[in-house]
Amino acid sequence: MQTNDTTIRRATKTDLPALGRLGALLVHTHYAFDPDRFMAPRPHADEGYAWFLGTQLEQEDAVIFVAERAGQVLGYVYAGIEPLSWKELRDEAGFIHDIVVDETGRRSGLAAALIQYAADWLRERGMPRAILWTADQNNAAQQLFTRVGFRRTMIEMTLELH
Repeated sequence: MQTNDTTIRRATKTDLPALGRLGALLVHTHYAFDPDRFMAPRPHADEGYAWFLGTQLEQEDAVIFVAERAGQVLGYVYAGIEPLSWKELRDEAGFIHDIVVDETGRRSGLAAALIQYAADWLRERGMPRAILWTADQNNAAQQLFTRVGFRRTMIEMTLELH
């Protein structure tokens, strides 16, 4: 898809450095929200995230779309198909694991467009719904998710045991 000066397309191996940078941004952002709940940023988190997302590029039950402008990846969405889970009391469903847009691309509709691409991909594969998790403190993301049609269904609660 091409809108204005932005292209949304499937991610490739050449995107991995940018995906790693954006994935590390997710780690830092979530850790800042709640350092007890979320993993601490590690040295070379960008390389670790790039490695992990690289393992997902060829999976039949996962997809990564990037938003690119002027040759620069500004954001990505990573989604997949999760099997029925008795543990989570849900049928097979699509799951949006990551959605992130860097500061220069925010408030431009990129995140909503990426979510739409992921939702379309999941719909084409027969998924009845898409699920995602969001940090309790991430109000901007929650507003976006509500605006594109998500509704609240679960609340995660954490008890520190140390």
